[in-house]
Amino acid sequence: MSVVRSQWWVASLGSTLVWARLDLLEAGTARVLDCDGRSLPYDSEDSARAALLDAEFRAFDGLDEADAAQLGIDLASVQPPQGEDLEALRAQMVIKLPRRQ
Repeated sequence: MSVVRSQWWVASLGSTLVWARLDLLEAGTARVLDCDGRSLPYDSEDSARAALLDAEFRAFDGLDEADAAQLGIDLASVQPPQGEDLEALRAQMVIKLPRRQ
C-alpha cells in the first residue's frame, strides 16, 4: 500500500523526546510508526490522529515557539528522524534532550 502523505508527531517525557510518524495510505487508512519501530494500523487518518493525541503527541509541523517551549525543545535545533530504512529511523525515534542551563 502506497503512502500518500507522512506527518511527524512528537511528545516530551521529561528530558526525552519521542517521535511517531503518521502515514496516510492510498486506501484512506493510516498507520503510525511508533518509537519502537512498530507499524500500528488504523482505519482512518482521524482515528490515528486521535490515538496520537490521546498519547499526548503533537503534530511537529504545527508547533510554534510557545508549544516547543512547553515540550522543552528549541525548534531551530530539532528535526524529525531521517533515514533510508526502518533501522535508521528507529535509532532516532527516542532522543535524550540536553540539559538546560
